[in-house]
Amino acid sequence: MKIQTAIEEKITASLDPTHLDVVNESNNHNVPPGSESHFKITVVSNLFDGKMLIARHRVINQLLAEELAGGIHALSMHTYTPEEWSDKNEQTRQSPPCLGGAKREQAN
Repeated sequence: MKIQTAIEEKITASLDPTHLDVVNESNNHNVPPGSESHFKITVVSNLFDGKMLIARHRVINQLLAEELAGGIHALSMHTYTPEEWSDKNEQTRQSPPCLGGAKREQAN
């Protein structure tokens, strides 16, 4: 199963999101074509109500423990309640450009 599909299925099954966006941003990094190593997720769920940001991220980290232990190198998480999502005009910030990962020549 593709990593993106696993992320979508696990979050949907556990958090019943009103909005879920899983973006594979691997192509913005120095990785082989077709990689699934860098993701940005936006999750809107009533289950986040009353939870601080760190608690929301812990929930996601637990859900995706297998993927994080394997192929995922980077995971950007945006977690909102429906009211917070509405207050943000249903928008998340753009991911910054990758500043690392370029192959460097080794000094002899």
